[in-house]
Amino acid sequence: MLGSRIRVSAFRWVPDFARGKVRDLRVRWALEEAGLPYETEAIDFVEKRSPNYLCRQPFGQVPLMEVDGEAMFESGAIVLKIAEQYEPLLSRASRQRDQTLSWLFASLSSVEPAIMALAELDFFVEDETVKARHRSFVLGNVVRRLDDLERALGDRSYLVDEFSVADLMMTTVLRILDHTDLLTERPALAGYVQRCTARPAFERALQAQLCVFDENAPVSK
Repeated sequence: MLGSRIRVSAFRWVPDFARGKVRDLRVRWALEEAGLPYETEAIDFVEKRSPNYLCRQPFGQVPLMEVDGEAMFESGAIVLKIAEQYEPLLSRASRQRDQTLSWLFASLSSVEPAIMALAELDFFVEDETVKARHRSFVLGNVVRRLDDLERALGDRSYLVDEFSVADLMMTTVLRILDHTDLLTERPALAGYVQRCTARPAFERALQAQLCVFDENAPVSK
């Protein structure tokens, strides 16, 4: 069982394009669904490379979750840990559990890499010539993944029966595309994301993340 004190690391502040997209949101959302209180360890881009942080998160990323002082990293692993202890997120029935785990890992292994490649190109590559040269290929990979996902989802409300950890993770991955029209062009996927983010636990998690950013926003001169 998760301990009495849970602490999740998160960045103090990020640029506008990353607000609501940093991966600590996934852990916050899972904890909110499970009704587990937690504290936030806010760090900056210097602190994430400090020896104290790297000994707990070897890649200097967020989130890191500490339970009674014991550290765990990687958002997928953390969210799965929470889901294993909160049955509504991960069914104990064999078929539903197997399918949920398949979709959970599909969101991270089959869908997110293509989407992140596009986001990195759009937000971090400044050379417009480089963007123009690569965007068609990168976009094509995203389109194929979205088409496959839309076909697999069909007319169902969720990936496996009721809302689960697989939907939580897939939704956070798909929201990375908010700066594009790729979801609005696919009403089934847009509706799916809207349905999942309408959950009160998501709204609480999102506001908790944004509150940290707002409190530490740079002062305009």
